[in-house]
Amino acid sequence: MIIITGQTATGKSKLAYEMAKKHHGELINFDSRQVYKHLDIITGKTIFPDIKTHLLDIVDPKEQFSSFDFVSLARPLITKLVKKGITPILVGGTYLYLKHLLYGIDIQIPADWELREKLNKKTVSELQKILQKENLLLFEKLNHSDRNNPHRLIRKIELIKFTGPVGSQNTFPESRYFPGKFRFIGLRFKDKENLKKAIEKRVEQRIKDGAFQEVKHLIKQGYSLNDPGLNTIGYKQIMNYYAGKMSKEKAIEEWINKEAQYGKRQYTFMKKDKNIKWTLVD
Repeated sequence: MIIITGQTATGKSKLAYEMAKKHHGELINFDSRQVYKHLDIITGKTIFPDIKTHLLDIVDPKEQFSSFDFVSLARPLITKLVKKGITPILVGGTYLYLKHLLYGIDIQIPADWELREKLNKKTVSELQKILQKENLLLFEKLNHSDRNNPHRLIRKIELIKFTGPVGSQNTFPESRYFPGKFRFIGLRFKDKENLKKAIEKRVEQRIKDGAFQEVKHLIKQGYSLNDPGLNTIGYKQIMNYYAGKMSKEKAIEEWINKEAQYGKRQYTFMKKDKNIKWTLVD
């Protein structure tokens, strides 16, 4: 199995295609927006006529699609391809999908009833202090609601006790599902300036390809920002433009900025996974 991930706009699809040709492979998409039907131009959906791509265009934008859904589809698919002598080549930038596929989904981690019994006696303030001590970075990422929800705080503490500290070697030993059987490639930009320039160029091209027309058509079909598939970068800004909430120039500017921020967050999350072998992109 070959896995290709990394920052947005680094050329993951192109590399995946080359790998598929070289290694008698088929592609498995793990981009959380490319799983949706009708979202083509802004998501940069690429369909190769001579290489089969799985888990692409499988969900209506009005439907929820979680990492659990992805894993339930991807795991048997990978097994099936391997049995046929076909190399599964996973490609995408939604690391959460990948993390859950390789290392397990949180809900599969068993409840520690003894620990829960002890933690249930603690106040919210005490639970916050325990989580801060165990993993300050994780605590700081929680929103106000999660920080003050005792059940969610207890579950976070429980998960940390099970997996070890986030980013430690214990968090990513080898995949518990595919031990030692995959090649893990990560693509990232040398610096933030290159990331921003690549995104600006790509957004400009997608506008030329009909990004605004694509969103207009989706609106006519009855889709809105309340639909899970549309609540994403690019679609969100253009829909707000059509709703009269921002100018076209502002929509494009925000689209670029949000994409750049997303690219930075992708690497922040992915670099904790010591199994990824990184390749720098200009």
